[in-house]
Formats: sequence, C-alpha cells, structure tokens
Amino acid sequence: MWDDLPASSSHPQVDEAAARRIAVRAQLLDGSATGVHDTVRHLGALQLDPVATVATPQHLVLFSRLGRFDTAELDRLLWDDRLLFEWHAYIWPVETLPLLRAMMRENRRATRYSHQRWRREFVREHAGFRRYVLRELEREGPLLSRELEDHVARRRGRDDHRWYGNRFTARMLEALESYGEVAVAGRRNGQRLWHLADRVWPATETVPLKAAQRALAERRYRALGVRREHGTWRAHPDAVDGPVPDRATLLSPFDRLVQNRDRAEALWGFRYRLEMYVPAAKREYGYYVLPLLVGDNVAGRAEPRLDRRTNTLHLLGAWGDTSRLDEALDALAAFLGATRA
Repeated sequence: MWDDLPASSSHPQVDEAAARRIAVRAQLLDGSATGVHDTVRHLGALQLDPVATVATPQHLVLFSRLGRFDTAELDRLLWDDRLLFEWHAYIWPVETLPLLRAMMRENRRATRYSHQRWRREFVREHAGFRRYVLRELEREGPLLSRELEDHVARRRGRDDHRWYGNRFTARMLEALESYGEVAVAGRRNGQRLWHLADRVWPATETVPLKAAQRALAERRYRALGVRREHGTWRAHPDAVDGPVPDRATLLSPFDRLVQNRDRAEALWGFRYRLEMYVPAAKREYGYYVLPLLVGDNVAGRAEPRLDRRTNTLHLLGAWGDTSRLDEALDALAAFLGATRA
C-alpha cells in the first residue's frame, strides 16, 4: 500500500492562474475546512513554534482555514483522544506514525550531516545519562525537563548551546525524541511533559525507509496541490481546480501556502521573509509579519500584535494591497476574543 503512488506522467501541466487556485484549494484556504481533526489530517502536519505575538503558529494555521474555533479541541485530539501526536516540532495525525518510525530508525544511524554526527556522539558519550533519563521516565513519567536532574551539567559545568543553553537534559530529550525513544505526553503551562514513547504512542509497524519517504513526499504534494518542475507547474492527480471564494484571511509565517518562500514568490510574486531574527534597523517590514490572502491572491502583509495585558489587537504596520485588511483583522480579533485598537 505504501508504494501505490501515481507516476509523474499523471501530473497535468497547469498555467500560473490555475496553479494559484489549486494551491489555495488544496490547502483548504477556500473556506472548505470542516473541523480541526480533518484539517490536520488533510494538511499532513502543523508546525510548532513558541513565538506567539498574536497566536501560536498551529492555532493561526487552523484559524486561517476554520475561522473561530475552540483551541481546546486541538489539545483534546492530542492528549485525550490521541488522534494527533507531537514529534520533531510538528503535530501529526496518528496514522502517520508508521511512516515516521522509519525516519526515527534512520535517525539512530544517520551520520551524513554534522548535526546527525553530533547527536549520535552526544548520546554515545553520555550513555549513563541516557539510561538515567529513561529509567526516571519509566518510574515517574511523564515529567518536565527540569524535573530530571542534569547530571552532565553538574559534572561538566557551563557549556552553552545555541538552542538548549547549558541544559544537557534538553539536549538528551531532543536526541531521544528524534530516535523515537521518548515522546511528548502532554503539556503543563505550555511546557512539554516527557514520557517513554511506548507509553504515549500506539504500537504500529515501521514502514521501510524508501517507501516511507515516498509516501510522506506524496502526502506533502497532495496537500500543496501543485509543484514546479523544470519551469512549469504540475498539479497533483487529486487536485481540484475551480473558482476560489473571495474570503480574506491572515496567514501564519509557517503556513504551508507560503512556507516555501521560493514557491510563494514564483506563484504570486510575493517575496516573504520572517524577520524576527533581523536587527530592527535592518528589517524591511517588521518583526512578525503575516501574509494577507484574499481569494487566491497573496495581496499584502500586515504586522498585528496582541497586547495580552489589555487584550487588545494592535496593527503595527501594513504593506501592499490592504483594502481587505480590516475584514481579516476583525476576524482575527474575534478568534482571539480581543478588541481592536
């Protein structure tokens, strides 16, 4: 079943206008999304990120498709129903687990890239600490990272890492997660609760690596609708073309419609970069700017920011065709339960 993928000859060539329509419809940005679970299954995955100047990326991606929705529904699907799960900074449908297990198994032996070699060496060098983490999770899990004693940091002293600081526990948990040995079992005040993977995920098969890679690529392609091949746009065999309703919505910077910046520029002439790591004086637009989608056109961009102290949505800047921006901001404020400044 995992090898039953369409041949490239079955991908019809489409013009740019059709490619834009198909891309928006394939991503359920035409107003056809019907619920949180079905939307995540259709998209394939939701990217996680802690930055939330307005809302988290996973909530913004769902809002752009569903409008107002109950964010508790996503938590219920993750932690109660277990129909979704977290892995590698994404939320996945549980039926994807057999494919991702192949990636986890590959991670354990991969040495092609420097980060893979570093991770493998880190786990090997600190085998005793790995055993301690797994033993504590087996006895006491689920646990927060800070609830595990950081034996390595205490022994070696300060050793700051770009992402993890001097917390060796976080490094070990991330490595063991990539190997499929530990998993996120829930969250406490936004912080990840860790447990042994076999206490969190259901038992499944592990698909062969090549078949898993092909199946994941096929799912991404279906969710994107079109891809560019040798200067032409090719539509997925399941893609549906047709008029796109004239709705206006703001997109997360991590939205699949614009996540591939080169693809977004080729489809809409929309050059987009996330500038939160750019010094303020050198930014072209703003810290956390959201693309504005109107119908099948990425028409402009805006920088809203939620003041959580006053529960007020401010607009710090807007660029491009913003004639429908007020409509999109009103919808965003309603979703957030905020008032507009």
